[in-house]
Amino acid sequence: MTTAIFWFTLDLRLQDNPGLAAALQQHKQVIPLFILDHDDPWFFGSASQWWLHHSLKALQQTIAAQGGKLLLRHGKTADILHELAKQTGSTAIYFSRAYEPWLATKQQEIFHAFDAEGIHCKRYSGRLLQEPDSILNQQGKPFQVFTPFYKHCLKHLHIPANPPPTKPSWYKRSLQSKNLSDWHLLPTKPNWAKGFSPWLPGETGAQLALQDLVDDKLAHYSTGRDFPAQDGTSRLSPHLHFGEISPRKVWHELSRFRTTAEPFLRQLMWREFSFYLLHHWPHITDKPFKPAFANFPWKKQPRFLAAWQKGLTGYPIIDAGMRQLWKTGWMHNRVRMIVASFLVKHLGIHWREGARWFWETLVDADLANNSAGWQWVAGCGADAAPYFRIFNPILQGQKFDPAGDYVRAWVPELAKLPAAFIHKPWAAPESVLIEAGITLGYSYPHPLVDHDTARREALEAYATFKRTGGS
Repeated sequence: MTTAIFWFTLDLRLQDNPGLAAALQQHKQVIPLFILDHDDPWFFGSASQWWLHHSLKALQQTIAAQGGKLLLRHGKTADILHELAKQTGSTAIYFSRAYEPWLATKQQEIFHAFDAEGIHCKRYSGRLLQEPDSILNQQGKPFQVFTPFYKHCLKHLHIPANPPPTKPSWYKRSLQSKNLSDWHLLPTKPNWAKGFSPWLPGETGAQLALQDLVDDKLAHYSTGRDFPAQDGTSRLSPHLHFGEISPRKVWHELSRFRTTAEPFLRQLMWREFSFYLLHHWPHITDKPFKPAFANFPWKKQPRFLAAWQKGLTGYPIIDAGMRQLWKTGWMHNRVRMIVASFLVKHLGIHWREGARWFWETLVDADLANNSAGWQWVAGCGADAAPYFRIFNPILQGQKFDPAGDYVRAWVPELAKLPAAFIHKPWAAPESVLIEAGITLGYSYPHPLVDHDTARREALEAYATFKRTGGS
């Protein structure tokens, strides 16, 4: 009777999991394993740890209902795999391919080391629609611009149909496993994650989010996704990040709607592009894609950074986004771009500070999307918005939250302001402020910076950077 180990990483699902399906098909029994390895320099942020706990709990319950047990181990990945294979007589280890630099390198090391010992390591696709190595431009080099990448992918995209579920045959003997609660992934004193409760981590939650997108959101997604007061986005991002649903399943489900689904499928392809960039340029987690930006004159302003993190900048749309992030572990995508632009352009603070804060506070904190997204806004990434494109937070609020409903939901001290002043309370007459119960500088802060002044200084800094050799 042959035994194999399936090592779960960011693919916490049973359906449409090619590596797991292969293990179950080719072996009499499979040991499902998850390893918590703190050696990873990009270990889960606090909000992601909350999601991980609940996702693993859901996976435990699903496997238990099928007569198996998800094995939880904590420590160095290679040591745990080696010890478990020896203990159980496993002849093979299966896993899904990773693209995060540390984990990808770790998988490669394990692949060669174990194979030399006669334990076959088998790595499968499953987290992306296409493998990054298979997509090259006419010069045989990686794409650096999204649109030609997107067109190439659409032209050559071949996604096999979702396979039927494989009947599991889990390992039956008792093995030592950690208790999920022993990992202390959930906050307790204080429990700052109380506002995360609307989320439903796990495969079931992912399926429900996909169905909700199909039933209620897809027809209006192209316009509704830009307005943060509306429930117009898919909310699939954390489920995709933790691999509770495959992008292949999402693509198959939505592509049957043709043109209606195109705006969402394009966003799914942006996710692919971010992973593509991370795979080919793994340094983008810390260093700019455009090397010249390593010399950009970023400012160190801890007081301004703290105000931005707390949602106390004095710009309502910025503060609403940052408070939504803190309360729910998520922020509307349009607002993510606005708050990111404000940090790097208005405050002049390094994009890495913003990326690190998002990593700590987002339940969908994804190394590829987070790194590529922040560099895009900062103007130093692949196919990035130019640095001189500076979002006006007042106009952005007026355009995408015209009635001020989003601001009122997350910045309640401004709730009684009329829409004409909700995005610029400092412009309201004193009588209006008094009637709304607002004292600027006390109940709500004055703006950290003046928009026009900050914009001019940002453009001057960029012009100086260009003159001195930046590009």
